[in-house]
Amino acid sequence: MKLHILLPFLLFLTAASCDEGFEELNANPNEPELVPPATLFPLAIREAVQRLHGHNTRNERLNLDGGMLWMQYFARNQYVNEGDTYNPAATLRAGTWDGFYTESLVNLQTVINLTGAADGQYYNPNFEAAAIIMREYVFSVVTDTWGAIPYTQALKGSTAGNLAPVYDSQAEVYAGMLANLKAASEQLDPAGPAIDKDILFDGDIMMWKRFANSLRLRLANRQAAQVPAESRAIFAEIMDNPTQYPVITSNAEAAFFHPAVRQSGENSNAWYEAMVIDGREDWSISTTLVAAMTDGNGNPTDPRLEVYAEPALAGNFAGKYAGAPNGLPEGDAVAYYTTASRPGSYFMGETQIIPLLTFAELNFILAEAALDGDYTGMAGAGDYLDAGIRASFEQYGLSMPDNYIAGRGVSKETLMTEKWKALFPQGVEAWTEYRRTGYPVLPAPDPRAVMENEGKVPTRLRYPESEYSLNGANVTAGVSLNGGPDTKLTPLWWAE
Repeated sequence: MKLHILLPFLLFLTAASCDEGFEELNANPNEPELVPPATLFPLAIREAVQRLHGHNTRNERLNLDGGMLWMQYFARNQYVNEGDTYNPAATLRAGTWDGFYTESLVNLQTVINLTGAADGQYYNPNFEAAAIIMREYVFSVVTDTWGAIPYTQALKGSTAGNLAPVYDSQAEVYAGMLANLKAASEQLDPAGPAIDKDILFDGDIMMWKRFANSLRLRLANRQAAQVPAESRAIFAEIMDNPTQYPVITSNAEAAFFHPAVRQSGENSNAWYEAMVIDGREDWSISTTLVAAMTDGNGNPTDPRLEVYAEPALAGNFAGKYAGAPNGLPEGDAVAYYTTASRPGSYFMGETQIIPLLTFAELNFILAEAALDGDYTGMAGAGDYLDAGIRASFEQYGLSMPDNYIAGRGVSKETLMTEKWKALFPQGVEAWTEYRRTGYPVLPAPDPRAVMENEGKVPTRLRYPESEYSLNGANVTAGVSLNGGPDTKLTPLWWAE
């Protein structure tokens, strides 16, 4: 982790402290020593969403160069070696790791330290709690990408003399995240002080509460196969006490990031930047998604496809919907440049909202918990499944067809396949659910495909090389905590 760079800097500052009064004479009034939380908080949120959703740097887009391809929402029509063959680039691993830690987590921890100090000028319990919730959200993405990670010691840095943080097992990270989210939710007070520069929920304390408790349900559901008693207790605690632990109950209460217009210089939509401003047209819609949402002749059976994709420009399905196979050699992939559908323009709007945790997903979580016996509430698995699908359609201003799920039972495969459809464009979340459950069942690769990683979807990312050079003993111990080698085939703790 790049926290290691702090020590030489601090040593320099110590050596530079000489004559009495030197600091006062050389103080720069335009560079305050203490950066206010209202500056750091939006930066940390923005960078986390950018890393998760798209990012402007090629080969550092965990979603566009990873999840969206591995879950076969997208396929490459050029540059197929950038994720579509199950072999993520070293820059994807390094950039994602460093970005989440140094651009988001360190800044969030600074906000927590500043706003949590009762004797400090920025003391604000609501601000502190929101930053904790966002920190745990980012940590959840990091541990679900790598497994064991630096967690309890990760953000202490040089202030505690710890420049080589130990790794915590994924089970320990999950326990910590769930405990911290609960405490933060309980700390939030709608009658308390406002949160400055909150670019996620615009200072709405109840939205932060709903996000925290809905995220707890996501994590409890994810770990349920490994620690069922703990997860059942969390479901009961939250769902049986909605006043104390409110959750998302509508699309209006869901967690969405709201990009600003590009001229503002911040909070942009990464897909807009890549696909509109930069003109990148590398991605087509995958044949897997098209097959799941059409009649086989290019006609949608699921109205959401008309939002997810654009009609093909040429070929046998011109004006209709067609896909491109994943993992083709460059010469074969380019043939789909115009004959396959492209990603829907809906997602490329300059200010198009970006989902983090939706009402549809929450219903799918409850459906799975009811199916597995982890939660027995007023509704059954079928009711929650229906509500999840319906919420997904309504998220796009659509109505679920009356016969959409007629005649289908509520099986784990049906539930998770429908969740996969609804999670578009959250490829990283869909990737996690696939690695956990094995659903949806992905088709065999096209005979022309040149898949790497033994032809298997990566189960995790390898640790970046920087960890081996800067934190070698601890990353080696972290590998052992994952129960397998540092490869893209070692399953993570929650795998069922």
